[in-house]
Amino acid sequence: MMSRIAVALVTVAVASSQDLLAHDGPPFPIVSDLVAGPYRVSVWTDPDTTDDGTPGGQFWVRVESAREPEELPDLTRATVAIRPLDREGPEVRASATPVRGDLTNQFAALVMDHEGRFAVHVTIDGPLGDAALDAETSATYDLRPPPYLIAVYLLPFLLVGVLWVRLILRRRTARPPPHAT
Repeated sequence: MMSRIAVALVTVAVASSQDLLAHDGPPFPIVSDLVAGPYRVSVWTDPDTTDDGTPGGQFWVRVESAREPEELPDLTRATVAIRPLDREGPEVRASATPVRGDLTNQFAALVMDHEGRFAVHVTIDGPLGDAALDAETSATYDLRPPPYLIAVYLLPFLLVGVLWVRLILRRRTARPPPHAT
């Protein structure tokens, strides 16, 4: 009876975990602190492929003035464009928007319609001047199983563990006591 309760609790805990539902993998840098024109630029991406037309390719563009104490002017904007490198396909472009009003951290999401390599072209326009940089990334499907399937996959291992513990306990209780001589 206790083993059934334990299995049920583990199943409910895994299936209801919001952390598992929200996790999409961490972004990673494809450009780090590159000086392009009057800017120092870093580009981070989480290049997920989707079949339903949703923009799963996420890009964060970190823009700072290359001249240290100088502030980034208000009209500075980044644009991210991608195109497939492994087959023919159109270029897809999006204007990046400031994250929580912060011009130094801008975000753009683009549709990556297949797995494979993509060229990434970032342009920056602003009062300090214009800049452009190129990079590459590989898009993949985000194939993590839903949380309830993790519980289903764990269930056989939990059952084997319960059976093993029961077998050990039975052997201990079935063993005759040692003879005193």
